[in-house]
Amino acid sequence: MNIRTPDPDDYLDSKYIEAAIQQAKEGLASGGIPIGSVLAIDGEIVGRGHNRRVQKGSPVLHAEMDCLENAGRLTAADYGRAVLYSTLSPCDMCSGAILLYKIPIVVVGENRTFQGPEDYLQKRGVELHVLDNDECFDLMQDFIACNGELWNEDVGE
Repeated sequence: MNIRTPDPDDYLDSKYIEAAIQQAKEGLASGGIPIGSVLAIDGEIVGRGHNRRVQKGSPVLHAEMDCLENAGRLTAADYGRAVLYSTLSPCDMCSGAILLYKIPIVVVGENRTFQGPEDYLQKRGVELHVLDNDECFDLMQDFIACNGELWNEDVGE
């Protein structure tokens, strides 16, 4: 199996995190938590999602999980060429999905608001890039200021 490692010049292009931010805004506009995610393979976005826990009454529909669901069934070779983008550092559950499907690269909008098991992902071979994007941070801070209880529920507190 020949797996092409994505080129950093390709996957660090701001269009991908911008697409994830758009998903976060859609989530907020529909009454949910403003976290968005996209999955790209060979430079093409194949899945988009946002946190839908509130909208769907779901305990598991974090942005990354929604994105993977919307991407549909993929092969191991597809996941091996994928880059997952999230506006916020992935939690334990979403990190587990990243490891299960062997997604090699994760690009995080920000991790000041919440930091998932980033060190563990890296120890397991995931290449992780944290952009420290102010728009991602501001979306979360504004949301938490008005919806602290809902945010705490989302992160299990």
